[in-house]
Amino acid sequence: MSAPTPEEIYARTQEEGRRRLSRPFLELSATGFVAGLDVVFGLIALGIVQHLAAARFGADVGDLAGALAFGVAFVFVVVGRSELFTENFLVPIAGLDRRDRRSWLKLGELWIVSPVFNILGGWLLIVIVTAEGVLPAGTADAIRSVAETLDDRGRWAAFLSAVTAGALITLMTWLVEGAETMGVRILSAWICGAILALGTFNHVIVATLEYLFAIRYGADVGYEDALSNFALAAVGNMVGGVLFVTISRASQARGAQAG
Repeated sequence: MSAPTPEEIYARTQEEGRRRLSRPFLELSATGFVAGLDVVFGLIALGIVQHLAAARFGADVGDLAGALAFGVAFVFVVVGRSELFTENFLVPIAGLDRRDRRSWLKLGELWIVSPVFNILGGWLLIVIVTAEGVLPAGTADAIRSVAETLDDRGRWAAFLSAVTAGALITLMTWLVEGAETMGVRILSAWICGAILALGTFNHVIVATLEYLFAIRYGADVGYEDALSNFALAAVGNMVGGVLFVTISRASQARGAQAG
C-alpha cells in the first residue's frame, strides 16, 4: 500500500474540518471536556512513572520514562476522538469556507469553547485525584517539578517553547490525518506526546493543567502564573500551529496538486 500524497492528506483534512465546523455546541463542548480528562490521565501516568523510575534509576531516566508515559494522553485523544484546542488549527482552517460568514463564526466558537472545556474537564478530574491518598506517594513531587520548570522560564523562552508546542501538535494532526491504519495513528500520537513532555514544551492546555495540578499539591506557583502563561501559550501555539505548519502543509498540497 503506497503512502497517501500530500494532496490526498489535505483533502481528508478538509473533509474532517468541514465536519468539525458543522457540529452543534453540545458535541463540541463534550469533546473538549473529555480531552481535558485525557490530558490529566497522561499527567497522572507521567507523575507515577517518573517518580518510580527516578527512585530506581536516577532523575534522567525518570524524566525519560515519565515523558514516554505521558504520550498515552495523546493516544487517548486520537483514538477516543476527543479534541484539544491545538488540534483545531490545521483541520478546521482547511475546512473553512472563507466566503461563508457562518463558517468563520463556527471557527471562532471552536477556538473559544474547546480550551474552556479542555480546562474544565481536566480541572474537575484534578480535584478528584489530588484528594489525599488517591494517587501513590511521590506523584506530587514529579508534578510539582514539571510545573516549576515551566514557571522558571523567562517570557521569551516560554513563548518560543509555545511556538514549538503548537507546531508539534499541529504536525501530529497532519500525521494522523495521513495515516492509513489505527496503529500508525497511535504511534504518531504517542511519539508527539512524548516529545512534548520530554521538552516540557509550553502547550496551552497541558501546561495549564500542569499548573493547576501542581497548585493542588502545594507547588510554589499560583493561579496568576497559570493564567499569565495561558495567554502567552495560546498565542505561541497559534503562531506555531498556523504559521509554521498549517500554511506550509496547505502550500505543499497545492504545490503537489499543481505539479
